[in-house]
This record gives sequence, C-alpha cells and structure tokens, in this order.
Amino acid sequence: MASRPGPGDSRPVTSPTASSRGSRRPAWAGRNYSLLTAAAVVTSLGSQGALVAAAFAVLATGGDGGDVGLVAAARTLPLVLFLLVGGAIADRLPRHHVMVAANALNCLSQAVFAALVLTGDARLWQMMLLAALGGTGQAFFGPAAEGMLMSSVEGEQAGRAFAVFRMAMQGAALGGAALGGAMVAVIGPGWVLAADAAAFAVAGLLRAFLDVGHIPPRTPGGGLLADLRDGWREFSGRPWLWAVVVQFSIANAVVAAADAVYGPLVARDHLGGAGPWGLALGVFGAGTVAGAVLMTRWKPRRLLFAGTLCVFPLALPSAALAVPVPVGVLYVVMFVAGATVEVFGVSWMTALHQEIPEDKLSRVSAYDWFGSVALVPLATAAAGPAEEAFGRSAALWGCAGLVVLVTAAALCVPDVRNLRRTTTHVTRGGATGSESADAERPVGGLG
Repeated sequence: MASRPGPGDSRPVTSPTASSRGSRRPAWAGRNYSLLTAAAVVTSLGSQGALVAAAFAVLATGGDGGDVGLVAAARTLPLVLFLLVGGAIADRLPRHHVMVAANALNCLSQAVFAALVLTGDARLWQMMLLAALGGTGQAFFGPAAEGMLMSSVEGEQAGRAFAVFRMAMQGAALGGAALGGAMVAVIGPGWVLAADAAAFAVAGLLRAFLDVGHIPPRTPGGGLLADLRDGWREFSGRPWLWAVVVQFSIANAVVAAADAVYGPLVARDHLGGAGPWGLALGVFGAGTVAGAVLMTRWKPRRLLFAGTLCVFPLALPSAALAVPVPVGVLYVVMFVAGATVEVFGVSWMTALHQEIPEDKLSRVSAYDWFGSVALVPLATAAAGPAEEAFGRSAALWGCAGLVVLVTAAALCVPDVRNLRRTTTHVTRGGATGSESADAERPVGGLG
C-alpha cells in the first residue's frame, strides 16, 4: 500500500551548481530539469511527425491497414519485452548513460528507415525490423527518463514542475505533428523520418550533460531478478497504482489502434489525407498544452480521482472517427481529449513522485509502462482483421466503449478515489520528507 508521509529526509534534488541561483529560472528548474525539458522538446518535435510519416510510408509502398498495424505492433512489441529489464538496469546504472545509449539506437534505426524510404527500397519486413529497434531503445529509455525527471525536482513543487515539463513537451508535439503531416504531404515521409533521426542525435547530446552526482549510490542488490521482484512488490502493494495501470493497458491499446491504424485510413478516405490527420494530432497536442497550463495552477486534493474522471473524454476521438465527423468537429474533439487527459498525466506523475522511493522509481515506472503498453501490439496487429470482420465504424465504436468501461472500473477502487495530495515525497527506502500542517494523509498508509 502507499506509504504514509512522516518525518525523515527529503528527496535529493539537483546539486547547488545546478540550481537557479543568479538565474531567472524558478527555484525548481535546475540544470538537470532544464536539460531534460530541452531534450524532450527536441525529441517530441521529431517523433510526432515520424509517427505520421511511418504510417504513410507503409501506405506509399502499397500496404493496407493491416500492414500499418503490423509496423506499429513491431514498434511496441520490444517495448513490452524489454521494459522490465530496462527499469531494473536504470536503477543500477547511471540513468543518463542508459538514456544516451537508447537515443543513439533510435537515431540509427530512424536514419536507416529514412534512407530506405527515400531510395524507394523499403519493404514491409525491413520497416518492421527498424520499428522494432526503435521500440527496443524506448524500452530502456522510458524508465530511466522518468526516474531522472522525478529525481530532478523538489516534492513541494513537483506538480508545477511536471506540468511545465509536459507543457513544453506537448507544445513541441503540437508543432511536430502538424509540421510532420504537412511535410509528408509536400516532400514525402522519408525526410520526416530523417529529421527524427537528427532530433534523437541532438537530444542524446543534451542528455549526456546531465549531472547524477546528487543521486545517492545504489546499494548492490541480489541481481536482476531480485531487483525485478523488489519492483513488483512496490507495484503490486499499491491498489491505486496497479488499478490505473490495468485501466490504461486497455485504454492505451484501443487508442493506439485508433490513432495508428484507423486514423490514417479515415483521413485518406474522408478527411483529405496526411495533412488534416497530422493537424488533428497537432490539435490534440494543443489540448495537452492547455491542460498542462491548467495544472500549473490547479492542484486537486484528490489528485487521482480528478485525473481519472478526465480520462473519459479520451473516448471521443474514436467516436468521432467512427461517424466520421467533419474535420473541423474532429479538431474540437481532439483538443478536448488532449486537455482532459493531460490533467490525468500531471496528476499521475505527481502521485508517483509523492509515493515511490527514489531508488525504485525506474523499476516501478517500468511496471507502469509495461502494463500500459502490454496490449498495444495485440491491438494494433488486430486492428486490420477487426476492420474486415466488423467494419471500421464498429471497430472504432468498440474502442470508444472500452475506454469508458475501464475508466469507470478504475473509479471503483477506493484508493484511486481517495489518494490525497501532500507536500511530502518518499525517498530512499520509503522514508519521506517533512509534511506541512495542512497536508492530508494518503489512503492506504502504513503508519
């Protein structure tokens, strides 16, 4: 269960050399935080456009919806296979080393992908293999990056810091998706994939300058399996944690199928092609920016209850594509869905930062990521056959209905409804920082 805040030491933050003293940056925006934010902006610019480009690269070779789904599944399958190992490694090695190595792999795979598309020699199996290499890099990068970000800010300002980070990242995603869709329409998908490779190179260089001197040395454990068991105990002992992860294991899967497979097909047949669909994804990004701006000022006390309620509108884009609605209405729907789901995103990061010890962050994040993406390969691979069996519209209505169903189920878990925001944060081994007088005890406390 979630640890009860009490007396103890606080989560280590960036070293004095990384502080904002003498700078116009806020006190919580230290050197590591700033580098992480800048790198995330760069990769978001490239990656959002690359998602559009990859789908239309498959279609340009004569592929159909099933082929698009296979490439999307190939990207996600290694993510599922290697996430837990990646989390354990990120809690053993310097996290920035893991992040830079993963960025290098992503850069190489996207560069080769771009070269094949530009030369006209891309085959389905090659695109699947390169997508799988990109997914492998992400499996090691994600848990390390999340642990690094959470260790770079103070607990009391965590919510605002995460909101600003996500606002910057989602703002870049807004530009990247819209620009990527336009570039695909004008100059083709190959150049967009090449730009993504360059973005990974720049981001890896920025992350190489991260300072990990403030993170206490990790005590050698009993091996990789022991680390994985320890992470599982942290994960399974918190009902709010595993309930939301189960919720998103299904929600993410059906949303991925709608966005990666059905969205490009609906765009091709009804919306005018890659440009409008890329802009729709960009409008979703604009909504997430608006949601992040809201969360820099709004601090709901029952943070997961408020966040989970805001997941219901995530069903709207699938429903809109099922109709399908005019492109202008789709833009409105995407904006609303992006804004509300970002409320959840900031609330979720704040809860993890508040409740999970620093030395276990990457392992717990790995279980979080694993559960959240485990069904995505199956959903994207099955999207094409489901369309043939039930029709595209019925499949999209099914996606929307599942999002509503699993979100309602998550709200049935008491800890999801009642977890309270505090001004404390759990540190190494479960100790927590001092608690303000008005902070409330989170549910499931042990103390």
